Amino acid sequence: MKHLLPIIIVSLLAGCGQEPSQFTGRIIDLSYAFDSTTVYWPTEKGFVFEKGPEGVTPKGYFYTANRFWTPEHGGTHIDAPIHFFKDRERMDELQLDKLIGPGLVVDVSDKCSADRDYQVQVSDFEAWEKKHGIPVNDHIVLLRTGFGNYYPDRVKYMGTDERGEVAVAKLRFPGLHPDAAKWLVKERKIKAIGLDTPSIDYGQSTMFGSHVALYEQSVSAIENVANLDQLPERGFTVIALPMKIKGGSGGPVRIIAVMNP
Repeated sequence: MKHLLPIIIVSLLAGCGQEPSQFTGRIIDLSYAFDSTTVYWPTEKGFVFEKGPEGVTPKGYFYTANRFWTPEHGGTHIDAPIHFFKDRERMDELQLDKLIGPGLVVDVSDKCSADRDYQVQVSDFEAWEKKHGIPVNDHIVLLRTGFGNYYPDRVKYMGTDERGEVAVAKLRFPGLHPDAAKWLVKERKIKAIGLDTPSIDYGQSTMFGSHVALYEQSVSAIENVANLDQLPERGFTVIALPMKIKGGSGGPVRIIAVMNP
């Protein structure tokens, strides 16, 4: 399988106009494993792993099979647009060409370190564009807040380890400002967006304006993205393939970055 991976990647991206030569670079896993520590919204139960049989059978061969249960939204996962906008795509309707493509990182970790309620601004994207000399159009945009360094410590990562509806008001982590979300889908045309916090809207949000603005335009968000500190600001390709859940509003996603040679 290891030797087949470059071939598989080239096949997946052939329809996206990508050159095969850029998929020979180092692969970085941007996904957290699902286990008992996986971070979910305070109102959700969390990941459940039920151990099944494991061992050598009476017939002499080894066999194991387990069971798991999970809410749609938790851990490294993607939101389908239906999650916050009526009559938009569900999980099984997501367009794969929006989930595979060139990636970029907007690093706002210094601002978020100084203010854990920071909301990424239009000016942050304009500064990135000025620095690199290209627009963010047609990219999968990743926001590095630095909060991935705290995962899965719920207090440091999301502001509280309490559970239930009352805990929601205590959430404190950075996110994308709704005005910036509107700018990304109206003044720019991005493929998708992701970040290293539990939500594309900051923790204290009550109206989830960034969710609404993005999903109205069928731009999905990937939350709880791992290892963004291992990526440069550009020069890599993102592949984010979610579980194909019929009718789902979200679900686990295996997201990787392939460094350009």
